[in-house]
Amino acid sequence: MVCWVAERALAARNVERVIVATDSKQIIDAVQSYGIEAVMTSAEHTSGTDRVAEVAATLSYAQIIVNVQGDEPMISPETIERAVDAMAVEIAKTNGAGIVSTWEHIESIDDLLNPDLVKVVLDGNKHAVYFSRSPIPYPRDAVKKHGSIEAALKNQPQLLRLFRKHTGLYAYRREVLLEFTKWPPSKLEKAEALEQLRALEHGVNIKVLEACAASTGVDTVEDLERVRALLETSQANRTFQRA
Repeated sequence: MVCWVAERALAARNVERVIVATDSKQIIDAVQSYGIEAVMTSAEHTSGTDRVAEVAATLSYAQIIVNVQGDEPMISPETIERAVDAMAVEIAKTNGAGIVSTWEHIESIDDLLNPDLVKVVLDGNKHAVYFSRSPIPYPRDAVKKHGSIEAALKNQPQLLRLFRKHTGLYAYRREVLLEFTKWPPSKLEKAEALEQLRALEHGVNIKVLEACAASTGVDTVEDLERVRALLETSQANRTFQRA
């Protein structure tokens, strides 16, 4: 799966270099056997961001560092390109965003209520206001009318358009990434188990753009089986089209 993610990143037209950062020799061996660059990092890191920052600290020439999480095998190369292009625009601004990320529409009630699927709320400038594992924003009037959020969504399915799924992709200004990892975990971060809340609590603007295509993160065995089925269908469709 990690190799698949790396290949998606390599397919992005504006990505200069792809490095798999890991503390696992098994992953190093698997990745290098596919001819993909990998770096062994400290086993003491408590997060993937810290691991990325360790490698970023050695890349003094880089202005933009992209963190594509290893559990996103279906991430679109075009989505990565969009985030990098947006970060380049933000760098050119006096007070541009320090981080760019992406969102997708939520298509089902089960996904909305799944705490493994992170939700994001944006302001009018496409900056993140908050990230949560809970359904946000909360449709109060509809819930009062129907008795529960599940009932509200079943009776008013258009409410799903209020919600945005956060995609596991970050494009950082390099200096923001290195500073971020010096800050201790924040209260909100620990409460939700979401690192990006640490950035918000320290006043970092996070620009969040719509992804170019849907992706499916792999957090559970069920997610893995769903992704395998989707990829098999995709490959079968490509074979049919070529034929």
